[in-house]
Amino acid sequence: MLVGDCLAASWRPNWAWSLPRWPRRRPAGGCGSGQARTPVAWRRGAVGERRTARLLDPLEQHGWAILHDLAIPGSRANLDHLAIGPGGVFVIDSKHYRGHLQLDPTGRLWHGPYPLAPTLRTVDYEADQAAQVLTDPDVVVVPIVAVHGAQVPSGKVVTQGVSVVAAKRLPSILRALPAVQGPDCVTALANQARIRFRPAA
Repeated sequence: MLVGDCLAASWRPNWAWSLPRWPRRRPAGGCGSGQARTPVAWRRGAVGERRTARLLDPLEQHGWAILHDLAIPGSRANLDHLAIGPGGVFVIDSKHYRGHLQLDPTGRLWHGPYPLAPTLRTVDYEADQAAQVLTDPDVVVVPIVAVHGAQVPSGKVVTQGVSVVAAKRLPSILRALPAVQGPDCVTALANQARIRFRPAA
């Protein structure tokens, strides 16, 4: 069965997402780099990626395919995690912060004095690129930022078209999503992802 065929068979025009309400993929304006990362920040990021991987991997026992650290062909961007399962397709960026994240009155998310807008633009861009690599126009790739360390307002928030969630809550949130595709679709998409993406250097 072709990927497009199985997606069309399971497509629901108005997905009744459970919490949080996932945004649909939209073209991003570009890949923001955000603030410069120090060696300490790089180490924290690597720790966050490993922790997220440990949280996500058990989902494979529940019909999900979980891939980590993927390079996007023809781009400098890479995906920390790609989750494909009954609830959809998700690009997940791991972040490790200290303290708290705050929403300002305009709905923008901050970590201390730093706006998270560049991070959100980056993962949105990565989700858009992943959808192009998977090629099927019916594939909706949802961007998520999984946060370790810092507290996320209400444990989850959607801002600037990106879902930001406390990493420890992510597996249960994904498992609770209503099914939009069956096992054959998940397998077909996962096989396509393994062929089209390559491990990041």
